[in-house]
Amino acid sequence: MKYVRVERMGKISWGVLNGDTIYTLKCPPYAGDTEYYDGKRWPLSDCRLLAPCTPGKIVCLGKNYADHALEMGGAAPETPIIFMKTSNCVNDPEGEICIPAFVGRLDYEGELAFVIKRRAKKVKAADAWGYILGFTCLNDVTARDIQAADGQWTRGKCMDGFAPMGPVITDEVDPTALKIQTRLNGNTVQSANTALFLTKIPDMLAFITAGITLEPGDVVSTGTPAGIGPMCSGDTVEVEIEGIGVLRNHIVSQ
Repeated sequence: MKYVRVERMGKISWGVLNGDTIYTLKCPPYAGDTEYYDGKRWPLSDCRLLAPCTPGKIVCLGKNYADHALEMGGAAPETPIIFMKTSNCVNDPEGEICIPAFVGRLDYEGELAFVIKRRAKKVKAADAWGYILGFTCLNDVTARDIQAADGQWTRGKCMDGFAPMGPVITDEVDPTALKIQTRLNGNTVQSANTALFLTKIPDMLAFITAGITLEPGDVVSTGTPAGIGPMCSGDTVEVEIEGIGVLRNHIVSQ
């Protein structure tokens, strides 16, 4: 299925996208209700796509591609590096990413992300797929100069709107070998494949949930490949992942 969250005539709804039609739901698809269609359908053209989930937290992997670890000036990590993005970071497809006046460099980081469908605590790698609702695109927007100056990542990663997601959550892809690209103003700046992950999805979920419980709707973002770089006001950035779609956003100054 392809799950979406949309705004239509001032009302926000969850739905399942089938072709150009949205079949609306009574509740989020990770709410645990197996009878969740409400009987309504809307044309996609009448709706504005929003971020497809509302996570309480976003857990991110750092340096999960060897080439990105090298471009950041270090070797590939021996164990996963994780950090958080907070719920205020969530941004919509086609949404504006605002550069705060005090930020000197704002970077794109195109990533595959997945959404948790049931409470995940101390998950074994062999059981990991049963906790995942589906997959989406995410841009781990980063104030690079702030990250470097602070010496830790919270402020540089967690500003308002710094986690655009979408356009859909889908369970119709094989996440182990997906082509991922980031484009800046139409030019390809990142190109890789999820087969190159240093830590694979079952192992990353086991690693995270050994000490951090994930709740339904939480998001795990799997890391960015090499090619990170700056964005400026007026730019358009796109993250495209095979079988999922294109996440497009627009950069503006504060």
